[in-house]
Amino acid sequence: MLKLLQKPGPRLARRQYQPLVGKLLASNQRWQSTVPTVELPPDTISIVPSVTELTKPEFYKTDLEGSLVGHLLNRGLVESLTSDDLYKLTEANAKKMKLYCGADPTAESLHLGNLLPLMVLLHFVLRGHDAVGLVGGATGAVGDPSGRKTERALIDNQERAANVEKIQAQIKSFLANGVKYAESRHIDAKGAGKIHSANNASWWKSISFLDFLSTYGTHIRVSQMLARDSILSRLQSQQGIGFNEFAYQVLQAYDFWHLFKTEGVNVQLGGNDQWGNITAGVDFISRVQRLSGGVGKDGKELPAYGMTVPLLTTASGEKFGKSAGNAVFISSKLTTPYQLYQYFINSPDDLVSKLLRALTLLPTESIDSIVLRKHEEDPGNRIAQRVLAREVVDMIHGPGVGDEMAYITSFLFPTPDQPFDDDLTADKLISKFRNSGILQRILLSSFRNPDDLKMSTLLSKILNKSKNETKNLIKGGGIYFGVNRDQFVDPDDVVLFDKENHLMDEKLFLIRTGKQNYHVVEVTE
Repeated sequence: MLKLLQKPGPRLARRQYQPLVGKLLASNQRWQSTVPTVELPPDTISIVPSVTELTKPEFYKTDLEGSLVGHLLNRGLVESLTSDDLYKLTEANAKKMKLYCGADPTAESLHLGNLLPLMVLLHFVLRGHDAVGLVGGATGAVGDPSGRKTERALIDNQERAANVEKIQAQIKSFLANGVKYAESRHIDAKGAGKIHSANNASWWKSISFLDFLSTYGTHIRVSQMLARDSILSRLQSQQGIGFNEFAYQVLQAYDFWHLFKTEGVNVQLGGNDQWGNITAGVDFISRVQRLSGGVGKDGKELPAYGMTVPLLTTASGEKFGKSAGNAVFISSKLTTPYQLYQYFINSPDDLVSKLLRALTLLPTESIDSIVLRKHEEDPGNRIAQRVLAREVVDMIHGPGVGDEMAYITSFLFPTPDQPFDDDLTADKLISKFRNSGILQRILLSSFRNPDDLKMSTLLSKILNKSKNETKNLIKGGGIYFGVNRDQFVDPDDVVLFDKENHLMDEKLFLIRTGKQNYHVVEVTE
């Protein structure tokens, strides 16, 4: 355990406040570890089934047999299919397929709502099929009405172009990391399919409006467009719908045709709110081939398919992936690995079983026979949520990061029935926090007089608050230091920062504000 050694009290600012010294002496301790780093996990983490325990080869047998679409249906990842032929077409020895999933650049990062279609892409890639992640650099300028009651706010061209670049890289990175995650779960990924990304602006920029109408207008049926649910609901609303959003389904249908004709993509994948757009694409491809000739050998018509994944919602019907109205992003810059872990560890019991199947690659047998069984024995331990959080973080941010976030969570939030029990050093904690996204770094040399630095000044920078806000927080007793969370007392703003007195191993500063806001700071000269 961490050894807490007594040391003379804090240095005080050179002002006449000496009567306070006795009180301040009693409230501060030196945070200095005297034990080496050890690698055995504390008890709070070891109660969670390990990766090795959950990914034994025999557990995967039923998952890898038969149709991939059947397996995805079992995992809750299929809502609708344009043809039941997809069951047979995705059997183990069937011909390789190529599928795509699109995303419009309405934000600089994908969010948890995008995870389900991405998971389906990953499953297909692991079975040897090729995948294309399409970003709507062109269609993003128009706006998709699917699933919306009002018109989408448009963004400027420069911001959209920047978002396209980020999301293209993110889709490729997610799938590549997903393959590594699969390998870390003892899944053979040697025959994985190829991963591509595309921007539909690359072909729309050379198509004029009149050329498009003259070539493809005859294949577009307005009656079918009007019958789409996304269009009907908007037509019946008070706001109505603009021609730009009305025509969006035609643009998406052409994207499918272009990829079908030039890249051999024969399956389009999307969320359930994309069903109308996807079927429009399948119908468009069929009409163009029927009237203008097929793309197969000797003009043979080739089939195109579509499938949708369900929309994940909470028990209250809200879209999963929203936290207090804010999206939970895949980007570590917008949602840190630590925040992502916290989001999933707080998943409700009535949803965790569905999420384990949909958002991890754990074999369904181990989910049912180990994870959920242990969870039901003592739901208070949140075993299922801890496994879920570890798996999702590992998949998105890399194998091993999930266990680091579990360690950090156990350290920051020990409970009486689950105390944190591990030997600590500053170096070990810095190593564990390095991938969390919450480790701050402070250079003492960035302050004007680091040898005579008021604690309130240092805290103001760490907490990103004004000096008055920081002083009021201190006076209100809202700041705590160290692993023992001792309240910092300095009502008259006289305490000076002291490395030996305030830091663990003279390099790590642990601060808590309020009940659960932590600041972990690596302090260097």
